[in-house]
Amino acid sequence: MDLDELIARFDVTDPAFIADPYPTLDALREAAPIFWNPSTEQWMLTRFADVASTLRDRRVGRGYTHRYSHEEFGRPAPDPRWDAFNEHERWSLLSLEPPDHTRLRRLISKVFTPSSIAKLRERVTDFAGRRIDRCAEIAADTGSFDLLSDYAQPYSVAVICSMLGVPDADADRLLAWSHAIVKMYELSSDDATKGAADQAAAEYIEYTRELIADKRRHPDDLLVSQLVQVTDEGDSLTEDEIIGTTMVLVEAGHEATVNTLGNGFRALMHHPDQWHRLTSGAVAPSESVEELLRYDAPLQMFERWVLEEEVEIAGQPIEVGQEVAMLFGSAQRDPRRFDDPGRFDIGRNDSGHIGFGGGIHFCIGAPLARMELAISVEGIVDRFPNLQLASEPEYHPTFVIRGLKELRLAI
Repeated sequence: MDLDELIARFDVTDPAFIADPYPTLDALREAAPIFWNPSTEQWMLTRFADVASTLRDRRVGRGYTHRYSHEEFGRPAPDPRWDAFNEHERWSLLSLEPPDHTRLRRLISKVFTPSSIAKLRERVTDFAGRRIDRCAEIAADTGSFDLLSDYAQPYSVAVICSMLGVPDADADRLLAWSHAIVKMYELSSDDATKGAADQAAAEYIEYTRELIADKRRHPDDLLVSQLVQVTDEGDSLTEDEIIGTTMVLVEAGHEATVNTLGNGFRALMHHPDQWHRLTSGAVAPSESVEELLRYDAPLQMFERWVLEEEVEIAGQPIEVGQEVAMLFGSAQRDPRRFDDPGRFDIGRNDSGHIGFGGGIHFCIGAPLARMELAISVEGIVDRFPNLQLASEPEYHPTFVIRGLKELRLAI
């Protein structure tokens, strides 16, 4: 099969591709390190070394308006129909470039520290234990539980709400907003989906604005209050910056944790030998996390704009204003980087993957995510050593953010 035929198989609207994109991604990676996708108008990178170096390449960026107008860059202005979503993106750490990114990350890092994460361990363990208890009750009544809706989603949002200082009663609202907003990042979103994302962003922004006002009146020692108070050499965060920061922490942190657990436990149930390595104690839960992040990546693609002249990536000259899409799911299975990459090896324990990105946009919440995942695996393994699939799960019809609709497990 020639390259054009392989590119045609990269169809994010095809249910068969969504169910298992890896045969196509594997074939594309071996056929070419980079290819032009005419349907998305992007250069797509397939191999680990090129993706990893591009994540660190300052000639490309997540945004471009710090250097160019839309007209200068050859891009249309943001669609005014999605103004609330665009406002939500404006001060997101994932969208900013230096010097704004440097300043914002420095201030956030003053409160989002390893010691502050470590202090959460007891609370996170308690959240996990309570949700596992609830899963046991549900399974006793119905014969199975859904790892996503019964455990991962309420667990993850409880952790981030607890850290931010968001009232427990508002957790479901944040969950619904997050689910709607992240669909804007897909290659296949229609206008109705975008409209729902924009509405969710508007509601979320207003909610966060009111939360910040409350924290100013009633400060506590939790993250939103700390962001309100943080200063560095006379500098501080604006209200819009705090809003963007809290929103991205919820969306990126929640979605990644939930989908890593769902995709990872699906893989474990399909590989009983690897599940046995966990239940027998041959592999520690903390050692399993890296393979859960690598094998069936919850984030399949991340993009950068080319900002400078004479940029060449993977041997391909790329013009200013063109977009590079890094295919994480392909890169994470590159045999040039990982031995036998199609094999699910729960004891691989290779932290050199790109599941948390790289460069200046490396995930600031990576230590928290690793802790959440390790505590979850340990708790579920200890409580449900005979876990097995109750029914075969289906993936959401999305590509960029890869996750299951549900994962029903019997204990």
